[in-house]
Amino acid sequence: MDRLLRIGTRGSLLALTQSEWVKAELERRWPGCRIELRIIKTTGDKILDVPLAKVGGKGLFVKELEDALLDGSVDLAVHSMKDVPAVLPDGLTIGAIPEREDARDVLISRDGRELSELPEGALVGTSSLRRAAQLRSLRPDLIIENLRGNLDTRLRKVREGLYDAVILAAAGIHRMGWQEQITSYLEAAQCLPAIGQGALGIEVRGDDQAVRKLLAPLHHPDTAVAVRAERSFLEELEGGCQVPIAGLARVIDGLQVELTGLVASLDGRTVYRRARSAPFEGAQALGRGLARELLDAGARGILDEIYRSAQSH
Repeated sequence: MDRLLRIGTRGSLLALTQSEWVKAELERRWPGCRIELRIIKTTGDKILDVPLAKVGGKGLFVKELEDALLDGSVDLAVHSMKDVPAVLPDGLTIGAIPEREDARDVLISRDGRELSELPEGALVGTSSLRRAAQLRSLRPDLIIENLRGNLDTRLRKVREGLYDAVILAAAGIHRMGWQEQITSYLEAAQCLPAIGQGALGIEVRGDDQAVRKLLAPLHHPDTAVAVRAERSFLEELEGGCQVPIAGLARVIDGLQVELTGLVASLDGRTVYRRARSAPFEGAQALGRGLARELLDAGARGILDEIYRSAQSH
């Protein structure tokens, strides 16, 4: 192949590490393939002093990468799937979803204390309403504060004593090789992950069959089916980063998909959580059905209230 393949990526250490992994995997499978990374700054990277929920809109970490795909300046873009809106722009598709990393959240504390051991009033940083709501449900005595910034920035703020602890995605810590900094893993029963957390999505132009063929060996069907169930759940809820929504699916023996979904109030006092399973080929319908079940159980009231409040501000 004599074509140059251009990978669009954000410029953070984690984003570059993830994109370098994709580059290395493609080079390993397609010797002689010429690949370069092109760093693109997204809106989410530029606005760091405002909570994500207040920046508004969807796709804060992907839009500029998608624009570069659409105008032909890059051939593929590497995303964390949890940053990708449920609906993609016309002309774009997810060309491959590699095997998922650990989907759990982790706690990293200043003095090695686990979540149950943090003292009353301890200051915990997170940029996620989903994490904040579930933490408030588990430990209403903690102080949860918005903390934006790259992975390394957030870890540094804990080391410097500005926070007692932070909650982060295990996948990012693993990909950076920083596992020794993890104090404890938060199981899904404690803190259900974000939709698509731990999975990468490689986005391409839908009509670029050559690139889609190159990516095919990187695709992991079980991960893709699990992520499809989660994303259809999110799409049915019409959720974005303004709402505490969580979901995690797993494929059992290549036959069944089990999905757990959650919608919580911002203060964590009300949490709607259900789990359902379906045959492997019914992942999309499973996600939509579980979302409707939570909406009917009372989650619709939470979502309506949050969106009303957001519009009034």
